[in-house]
Amino acid sequence: MNHERLLAGAAALTCLTLLSACGTSSNPAQHQAGTPVRVVAAVYPYQWLTEQIGGDKVQVEGLLKPGADAHDLELTPKQVADVTQLADLVVYESHLQAPVDNAVAGGTKGRALDTTTLVQDLVTTTDASGHDGETPATTQAEHQNEDPHLWLDPTNMATVAVAIRDQLSAIDPSAAATFTANTDKVVADLKGLDTEYSSGLAHCDRKVFITSHEAFGYLAHRYGLEQIAVRGLDASVEPTAARIVEVQNIAKQEGVTTIFYETALSPAVSQSIAKDGNLRTDVLDPLEAAPQDTARGADYPGVMRANLQALRTANGCR
Repeated sequence: MNHERLLAGAAALTCLTLLSACGTSSNPAQHQAGTPVRVVAAVYPYQWLTEQIGGDKVQVEGLLKPGADAHDLELTPKQVADVTQLADLVVYESHLQAPVDNAVAGGTKGRALDTTTLVQDLVTTTDASGHDGETPATTQAEHQNEDPHLWLDPTNMATVAVAIRDQLSAIDPSAAATFTANTDKVVADLKGLDTEYSSGLAHCDRKVFITSHEAFGYLAHRYGLEQIAVRGLDASVEPTAARIVEVQNIAKQEGVTTIFYETALSPAVSQSIAKDGNLRTDVLDPLEAAPQDTARGADYPGVMRANLQALRTANGCR
């Protein structure tokens, strides 16, 4: 994973050099009037946003299968062609999926929107006590510790929505009014979701929550919570025995009731920690891919609300 992040950083730097803004291609091909705008979305939240904003004016292709892990993405030849030759717009996030970064850096027929250019990076840190924190990124070296899951803050999604609206309107000016109206609605819905989180997590017995991997920094930062992660940002790296002991001790100290796991990762470590501490387990979904278990939410807002309810139950919120 570290090797992939270094490759992703190099690709993004190349993109900065060649495209000046690392957000849109400098000479996008002309879109054919009267046809849907073809969009490739690297992760599900950006797919959902584009579908909401574009409606029947867009044709959106997501790169991840439902329930998949974004970090494990390997592009098929068809997907490479979708990104580089067929898409009018690619919505992606640099430093998250090296294959996508590399494809975009190699040149795209259409525009490419890098969402990291829109939102301040959040760097995760772990102090000597094992407590995790989030701070804005300040140096290039800190890119290795950036939390890529910026969509778990609904206000960030609202910012991305406006940027997608602008890109789609530039590609198909005849549909700009539709894109604007749809964006106004989705932004209002996201602000409502943000209010639900703010009020729902305002009065809780505890602020600490324990996750299987360090995916919830933006959510924690936005709503005044403290994320304790069993694994780091790279979910493929198994935790050390010392880290497991640290997490167990923090759970006791903070009165934690629940150990969260993700459906895309093995729950074995989370279940073991929960069993040793006589704690519950529950799912907290990082929403990288479309949900497989629609009982926990069929779309981005639904899963976010399921996450909110899980946090409220675990942290004794009133």
